[in-house]
Amino acid sequence: KLSLSWSGNVDTAKGSEFPDKHLHIRGNSDGSLLSCTDGWIVLHQHGLVWVDHNLALKHSCRSFVQACLRLNASEDEARDLSGVRLEQREGKSLQSASVSGATSVEPGHVLYLSLKSATNQCSQDNEDMHLQNSLISPFSLLWLSHDTGAVAMTAQAVASAHYHTNYRPAFRTSSISDPYMVGLTHDNRGVRFRESGTVKFVLQQALYSMGQACISEGFYLLAYVNHNGSSAELTRAFKSGVHYRDTSISLSAATSVDSGDMLTFEILAPAQCNVRYFGDDSGISMLSLVWIPSAMSTALSASVSRKGLPAGAVRNKALFFHQTSQAVPQVALAGSKDHRDFIFREAGTASVALDLRLIHSCSLIKLTLLQQSGSQGVQPAPVAQQIGGHMPEGSVWASVGLRVSFQVRNGTVIFATVDCVRGRINQIAYDAGSSMSILWTAA
Repeated sequence: KLSLSWSGNVDTAKGSEFPDKHLHIRGNSDGSLLSCTDGWIVLHQHGLVWVDHNLALKHSCRSFVQACLRLNASEDEARDLSGVRLEQREGKSLQSASVSGATSVEPGHVLYLSLKSATNQCSQDNEDMHLQNSLISPFSLLWLSHDTGAVAMTAQAVASAHYHTNYRPAFRTSSISDPYMVGLTHDNRGVRFRESGTVKFVLQQALYSMGQACISEGFYLLAYVNHNGSSAELTRAFKSGVHYRDTSISLSAATSVDSGDMLTFEILAPAQCNVRYFGDDSGISMLSLVWIPSAMSTALSASVSRKGLPAGAVRNKALFFHQTSQAVPQVALAGSKDHRDFIFREAGTASVALDLRLIHSCSLIKLTLLQQSGSQGVQPAPVAQQIGGHMPEGSVWASVGLRVSFQVRNGTVIFATVDCVRGRINQIAYDAGSSMSILWTAA
């Protein structure tokens, strides 16, 4: 096998309390790849893994709650692969985030999830924190064999010494499975690739901001691919802003790269908003990526289409897309008029990141990725679902997204729906911040 996927559910572990509250991963053990025991994932194979954890929670902890993904290589050697901060919000509203990371693994390595609070201002009763446990496939992983020739890299963003508005993060390498193929650029602000292939990456950046404009306008995190000296925006993610609070912004996508291409990042903040960008070794500001040779992989990018955008009292309406990357044989956006379906033409493993930027008055927003295999009469089955809450107070836009890996066959179709519970969707942004990114790897 060249690639495999696994998914499971997540809930809070009984008796585990803040400041370091363990989460329980539940699912069927897959004898050859991994076992799921005591709420942890124990890996049985050498290879590379890409991990996604979608979570939705309410909390009233002072400052923030940090969702963490950790790897234990041995009793005394644990490291944080990823950490995302969920800010304190008035009225304890539901907020959602995705925590993602990549690393090379060996048999016996353990993956686990936890929630940390920065202070002890989370009372010991569980009234202060509620984790939504109705999500579909909130935890998933993609495993790649070393036989694919894939490379994994993690790099820590360096903390900024001053307050900024717009910011280009610099990095220092934390781990890399093959420094010949992938490495930081000479100014440490990007990643350079030696050969053509497909890259899937995630950057999460922790920040603290001050200013009313931060809340109304929010932040964008942009990724650029620099090819032959010219730089082009690949995609961007939106995060509603905060005032005198800590939060995180995160972006994950996949793209094909050529020899010598560079991947760089920029964060855009409103002019009247002062931001401190943090970095430490707890994974809060971490770039993780896997590079896979072109013979084994491909990527497709699409943004939400202007036409047919769901609006009003929206119940389980499909989203339409238009492809923004070049055509590839393994996966394509199907249909001549309504581009709803992404169809796979070859068996393998897919890893998807889906983001929406929108204005709404819904109590809950449900974003669902569904798949349909083979014959027409079969009902589509949900692959993953994320839930977002009310619009953040004072913010013009909100965002909701999900990330998941799963197996596909020749003829598998996937599509996305949005559902508004009690309220209206007034606008879905089609120009920026609403997109689908698909990595396909050979089985």
